Amino acid sequence: MLQEDGTMAIARSQGWLRGVHHVALHVQDLARSRQFYGEILGLAELTDDQVPSTLRPLVEAGQVANFRLPDGVILDLFAAPKLQPPDPDPSQEFTRFAHLAFDIAPEQFDAAVQILQEQNVAIAQGPVSRPTGRGVYFYDPDGTLLEIRCDPS
Repeated sequence: MLQEDGTMAIARSQGWLRGVHHVALHVQDLARSRQFYGEILGLAELTDDQVPSTLRPLVEAGQVANFRLPDGVILDLFAAPKLQPPDPDPSQEFTRFAHLAFDIAPEQFDAAVQILQEQNVAIAQGPVSRPTGRGVYFYDPDGTLLEIRCDPS
């Protein structure tokens, strides 16, 4: 909507957000988390000019790693070596974060579950089937609950 001064006004109605821009997680061991997100989950790590200029000094110092998900969302991992979860049992829900869900094609779901099992990733729940699709819940190395889910096939 155009305002009287010629600038655009942001419509604050349902649907005005375009999507997730990035997700930032604190991790205890950056190397371990880079291996988990890069090698086990297969996310592409940003390097060189792909890294946002504001984060380059932190990446060069080994304090941040950035990954691009297939849909373009960026996952930022910030090293926090002294990080302690609110409860040492990762199955206890954190107060401000439920889980991060990754979408996958239905025909790839079973293979993804198999990779998690082969890598001895701690499965919290699942695989489960619901009217909205299938999902498996598991923990990253810092106890963050993640989900891989797909639409019904």
